[in-house]
Amino acid sequence: MNWFVAVLQTSLFVALAPLLSGWLKWCKCHLQNRRAPSLLQPYRDLLKLTRKQPVVAEHASWLFIYTPYIVFSAMVLAASVVPLIAVDLPTSASADVIVLVGFFAFARFFLALAALDIGTAFGGMGASREMTISSLAEPAMLMAVFTLTMTASTTNLSLAIEHVLYEGLVLRPSFVFAMFALMLVAIAETGRIPVDNPTTHLELTMIHEAMILEYSGRHLALIEWASQLKLALYGVLLANIFAPWGIARELTLPALGYGLLAIAGKLAVLAVCLAISETLVAKMRLFRVQEYLSFAYLLGLLGMLSHIILEAAR
Repeated sequence: MNWFVAVLQTSLFVALAPLLSGWLKWCKCHLQNRRAPSLLQPYRDLLKLTRKQPVVAEHASWLFIYTPYIVFSAMVLAASVVPLIAVDLPTSASADVIVLVGFFAFARFFLALAALDIGTAFGGMGASREMTISSLAEPAMLMAVFTLTMTASTTNLSLAIEHVLYEGLVLRPSFVFAMFALMLVAIAETGRIPVDNPTTHLELTMIHEAMILEYSGRHLALIEWASQLKLALYGVLLANIFAPWGIARELTLPALGYGLLAIAGKLAVLAVCLAISETLVAKMRLFRVQEYLSFAYLLGLLGMLSHIILEAAR
């Protein structure tokens, strides 16, 4: 039963990630007074891409061909270690925050190599920008999550979430700083406005899109699906780390159903907040991203320092 729930949780991650992207796009369209597509449009796009034959450049190596499968597999493995609807699953032993960051870095590394493999100007530019941003985003993310792990005295996500649930609703200034820091990092890591625009094809502003310009067909479908899965992963991290109430602590059908409804509601609210943010805020210049992520790191550092000060005062 435990392994069945673990496999079911990962399958829900993979299956419902495009639905979250569809909900986000639907909210943005209504906020911008545009006609909104169906919530199932991302599934239709993925299905359309999988039916097309991928076009591969003549001088592309095996790295370019296998990277979409590697990136997608890394995101699925990351989804398997993040608690979605329940904690204390068989995969909880490997649900370490360092492992999660490693999966993200592994996928980014191969995507950047594939962008360089073709030898186009766009690919090299996008890979350079992506690695620059990631070198600033990863320390900020680790600083934010370490604030939680210091509170729970563990880097295991499942045990840390159980610790927050056990203590109940407690006002922690350190969690407020860490939450905002992780929000800023999530926006940068998933290529959302104001750091990047996933719908643009302007060569001066592209970051993630510049690396995947040469992909088509089922290869592009896997990369797009992996991007949607990454957005869902960051949303679940924010929802279940800082507001874990509703997640199942017992593997019973009512508890799992309530956990699924709880995470669906929290993700829907986060998507609405992101849609409002992207509607009100314009994309910043690339050279301002350093200040943006430095501010995220500062928030994470303030969260950790506030936790240390509170612990010393007790």
